[in-house]
Amino acid sequence: GKQSLTKLATYTAGYKIFEIVLARGYGDEQLREDLKTLYTMTIKQPISFLFTDAHVVEEGFLEYINNILTVGMVPALFGDDEKEPLLSVVRAKARQEDVQENAMWAYACGVIRDNLHLILAMSPAGSQLRTRCRNFPGMVAGCTIDWFFSWPEQALYAVSESVLSQVTLPEENKVGINQTMSFIHLSVTMKYSPEFEAKYKRRNFATPKNFLDFLANYMKFLDLNRKNLEMMQARLGGGLDKLVQAAQQVKEMSAELAEKKIIVDENAKKVEQLIITINEKTVVATQRKEEANAAASKIAEDNIEIEREKADADAALAEALPALEAAARALEDLDKASITEVKSFPVPPPSVANVCLCICILKPLGKEDENAGWPGAKAMLSDVGFMKALLEYKKDEMKPSQIKKIKDLLSRDKETFEGENMKAVSKAGYGLLQWVLAMVKYYEVAKGVEPKRKRVAELQQQKELAEENLQKIKDELAELGEQLDKLSVDQQEQSATLKELKDEADMMTRRLNAASQLIEGLGSERTRWTDDLARMDEVKKRLVGDCLLCAGFVSYAGPFNHEFRTEMVYTNWTQQVAEKDIEKTDDFRLQTLLTSDVEIAAWSGNGLPSDELCVQNGILVTKSSRWPLCVDPQMQIVNWIKKKEEKAGLTVKTFNDEYIKFMELAIQYGKPFLFENLDEELDPMIDPVLEKRYVITNGQKMITLGDNTIEWNDTFMLMMTTKLSNPKYTPEVMGKASIVNCVITLEGLASQLLNVVVGFERPDLEEMRQKLVQQMSENRQVIKSLEDTLLRELAASKGSILDNDELIATLNNAKAKSIEIGESLESAAKTSEEIDKTRALYQKVAKRGSILYFAMSGLVAISEMYEYSLGSYLGVFDTALREAKPDKIIDNRLKNLREKMTQTMYDYTCMGIFERHKLLFSFQMTTMILDGDGQLNPREFDFYMKGNPSLDKVKDPCPFPWISEPGWKDLQLLKSMDEKCKSICDDIKSAGDAWRAWYDSDEPESTDMPQDYSKKLDVFKQVLLIRCLRPDRMITATKGLIIAMLGDYYVQPPSLMYDKIFEKSSEKMPIVFILSPGADPQSDVAKLGETMGFTGTKFKFVSLGQGMGSVAQQSIETGYQRGHWVMLQNCHLLASWLKTLEKILEAMHKPHKEFRLWLTTMPTTAFPMGILQRSLKVVTEPPEGLKLNIKQSYAKISDADLDSCDHQAFRPLMYVL
Repeated sequence: GKQSLTKLATYTAGYKIFEIVLARGYGDEQLREDLKTLYTMTIKQPISFLFTDAHVVEEGFLEYINNILTVGMVPALFGDDEKEPLLSVVRAKARQEDVQENAMWAYACGVIRDNLHLILAMSPAGSQLRTRCRNFPGMVAGCTIDWFFSWPEQALYAVSESVLSQVTLPEENKVGINQTMSFIHLSVTMKYSPEFEAKYKRRNFATPKNFLDFLANYMKFLDLNRKNLEMMQARLGGGLDKLVQAAQQVKEMSAELAEKKIIVDENAKKVEQLIITINEKTVVATQRKEEANAAASKIAEDNIEIEREKADADAALAEALPALEAAARALEDLDKASITEVKSFPVPPPSVANVCLCICILKPLGKEDENAGWPGAKAMLSDVGFMKALLEYKKDEMKPSQIKKIKDLLSRDKETFEGENMKAVSKAGYGLLQWVLAMVKYYEVAKGVEPKRKRVAELQQQKELAEENLQKIKDELAELGEQLDKLSVDQQEQSATLKELKDEADMMTRRLNAASQLIEGLGSERTRWTDDLARMDEVKKRLVGDCLLCAGFVSYAGPFNHEFRTEMVYTNWTQQVAEKDIEKTDDFRLQTLLTSDVEIAAWSGNGLPSDELCVQNGILVTKSSRWPLCVDPQMQIVNWIKKKEEKAGLTVKTFNDEYIKFMELAIQYGKPFLFENLDEELDPMIDPVLEKRYVITNGQKMITLGDNTIEWNDTFMLMMTTKLSNPKYTPEVMGKASIVNCVITLEGLASQLLNVVVGFERPDLEEMRQKLVQQMSENRQVIKSLEDTLLRELAASKGSILDNDELIATLNNAKAKSIEIGESLESAAKTSEEIDKTRALYQKVAKRGSILYFAMSGLVAISEMYEYSLGSYLGVFDTALREAKPDKIIDNRLKNLREKMTQTMYDYTCMGIFERHKLLFSFQMTTMILDGDGQLNPREFDFYMKGNPSLDKVKDPCPFPWISEPGWKDLQLLKSMDEKCKSICDDIKSAGDAWRAWYDSDEPESTDMPQDYSKKLDVFKQVLLIRCLRPDRMITATKGLIIAMLGDYYVQPPSLMYDKIFEKSSEKMPIVFILSPGADPQSDVAKLGETMGFTGTKFKFVSLGQGMGSVAQQSIETGYQRGHWVMLQNCHLLASWLKTLEKILEAMHKPHKEFRLWLTTMPTTAFPMGILQRSLKVVTEPPEGLKLNIKQSYAKISDADLDSCDHQAFRPLMYVL
């Protein structure tokens, strides 16, 4: 709340706020310019200058702040020529106060001091603030220190109550929900974060930002899930209603179909009887028809002549048709408005009046008065049936007198009535004119056809006489044919009725079968949907508690490991929700609300393991309201993100790259963006993106990134990952980003290694499993999609389902596919079970592999140089699988795998750690293996590490002076650990001399203990007893324990052999020599180079120091292109350049196969983790003890050395020791 309160106070005081805006490459020069701007503003008005941790790009910035705090002005900030604009502001006021010109600048500085209010918002986390206060005393002497403590419970409750006041919650739960909100936040800050730091040395800060995020997530999850439930209820309800309706309709249709079948059978019998009667009468009718046909033939011949004459007349008449059609078209072009236009003329144009008088003469309505003039014409035009009368005019009834009058009228204005001239006068007049002309034309044609018509009429009369004669013959035939026709019609009608009934019955049968099949097929869905619908109201009530736990998980659980997450969510918070009587699901699981089986299957298909921790990490990455920052040393999550978002156009960058332009494009186009390989500090440039500081301008979301303002797309996603195993992020970073602890667990890695082992031993089985996983993932997604289709189609259908054949077909197809996939999933599940049984055989091998990795990766707690990546470990793991002795008996093969794996990993790790740490590693490895096999008692191991930590005095005094007080105190605890040890103190008292003799022996760990304790106690308890009595022999005793459990191989570290180092290396893997004082591997590497042909220009040596970075870079670039060896010595002397080296190695694609990069360095914290993780580490130091020294010397002797002298005594003398 430091910055928020500063801005509020500034506003209240009437000041203006000033902050520096960071951009790419912001440095000292830019800060000086910003300070000049600040002073220019401050001399005019009061200003609050807010300066935060994020603004300290360089520590030198604080020197300027220190000057402002101590003297109020940064020395030499303004040149003499730059002071005048500031002096001009205060000069008038200064003269009123009698200030001299030579003291004017001091006066201006005083005004600035009075107007400037500097606020430093610094985080007290870590040692950084302490260091800065020591280096810059003004931060203490010149400041009022205001320590911001955590929000108390009352504040949390008040904020929660205010924010959630608008959310619909059960009245009886509102207080409980607000109390639970406060409880969850305080449980993280007061309980889990301190415990997590104490147990795992991992710091976590939960700030008020987390609490506000928690509230926002709760409201979002509640709203989203309620809407989803309501939508599902609507869809389920709609689908079920349709199914119920369909079932009822099927019942009704079945009854209707039974009735129709009876009618069909009766009609079939009637039609059959009718056909027999028709056949009998057809024979008689056929004979009479032949007689009638003969008479008809003669009449037909006469009829041909009549038709020919009639055709001639019609052809002559057809000449008038184009004019009639033109008139009809002209009339069609006329509309009501055009006629109204003509009527509206008080005195029409003469041509229009003449046309209308012509129409009056023809009397289309039958009541026109041609002598009435224009008023009569207007009356005609006003008649509603006028247009119809024109179209239906009886043109054959026109008289010669009418045509004569019309021609007289048309001859008065010939020019207007020719062509289309009339159009210019009136469109309506033109249309009516065309009709009049067509009538005249028709009359003239018809007048010429009249003689022909008379001839046709005479011929027609003759034809009728002939037909009368034929009719007499036909009457006789009709009498016979009538009955036959009647019967035929009856047969057709009844046959058609029968066909219609049959078709209808068949269609009903088909629909009934389809509907019955559908309803029967959807029976299981109907039952399930009914149950789901009934449960949904209960689920809706329980959302209040479920969403509370989910929001708490997403807002707070990210930085914690699986153990803490489980205790927080499923134990502590769940119990609190229950105590407050807030409704929640009894068997609540995070996955139920925050993801789905389909989504988990899709994640699995993209490479995310399906164990609970990985699924939780997937939820945190995808559902967090803040952008996720994944702590991912094993690079498991980053590979999943890359695969998952590949199709969406993912951009991958690091802070070392020029990323701004790429990020701007991703924000504008809504693409995913990934920052990988982050350090402990984030680039301040991305703060606006992290905090989503967009503003809405003209309805568009806009964000300012550096100097550019760009459009914000809501589909944009930002993800960040770091390979640091335990980064120390500040509270500010944790408030801006959602930290997700993706450090792999022992069980999770064992699950992955099982895939590797089975893939090597049984590639067929692993291939089948991977295909099954992919297939089941796809099938689950298809089944979900099909169920959605079923519900959507049912709910969206209108009317009866039975009438919608397409819908029934769609539903049947969806159901059939669903059943098919369901059976496929069942089959796959059975196959998966069988595969899992076979895979279970290799479980112990995978578990051993996982234990070895965690034993090795735990070494980083001793030294930053002992950094190992999962990728390099998998390479060694693969080597062990290949080199393990084969055996047809599976148990023997599994034993060989475990032993070879342990040996290979021991050799690999010992090569990269100092001698003093090798026994520690062996012991760690041994105890972890024992713990994994269930053979390690945690209390005994705790005793081994700490002894008796109790502060209470021992009641039973120490009986002998040769037993130390701490040792006797330890014995008091040891006797309570096991039944076999309970009498140890009494036994020592009773047999003091025997125990003293054992105590005084030089090697008590190898000497039998008195009173048969060597037989009574197992090896580990014997070591614990030695710890009590002879702690000086613990190292040797521990070696004995390792030998007893794993073998003496693990207390005799392998000798350093450079040819073996080369065999384990590759062109992409640098070899890092971690030096001890006085060690220099250059000569040994040079000797190896000589034997392999890498001398002269093919082996470059560069001793790093000031200015040698460019030389080293050139050598590497030449070497990896041409296949040379390059050795960079003393990398610790140029630590600042090592980041550049890391970038060079990351950018190195397809190096030459013979290229090798050798690096030497003293142990240093500045060595980049990226190089350490990808490298093969080798420690060079003299072996410990005479035996290992001699072994190291003999390891360097080759066959060539033995053959160098022919004398028979040479070889025996070589091995004389």
